[in-house]
Amino acid sequence: MSADNTGAQGRRWTFLTNHARVLLAIARDPDARLRSIAAACHITERTVQAIIADLEEAGYLHRQRIRRRTQYTLNLDQPLRHPAEGGLVLRALVEVAATRQYGNAAQPPKMARASVTVSDTRST
Repeated sequence: MSADNTGAQGRRWTFLTNHARVLLAIARDPDARLRSIAAACHITERTVQAIIADLEEAGYLHRQRIRRRTQYTLNLDQPLRHPAEGGLVLRALVEVAATRQYGNAAQPPKMARASVTVSDTRST
């Protein structure tokens, strides 16, 4: 296979879907706006909007408007959808990505037990 991911038949493919990329972008950046998610994932804002709607409908995230910003809450215990990943939850994907991003850091980024509020604007 050549360096540009083109196979013998000229098809391009990647290991992660755009849905996974958007979820990981939201997990990495608690204050992410559609524009920055789109740029990080190399897709359009309209595609990001559709993916976020898909993810919310499937129970992977919840979004809430707070003034002029959107706050996302990820459900890290939501099972991955494909039967080949049976028994794995979203937390596994996020932790693998965090390990890649932070290397062998002693403490990976904080992850919630059942769900995580990515943009924490709550007052306690």
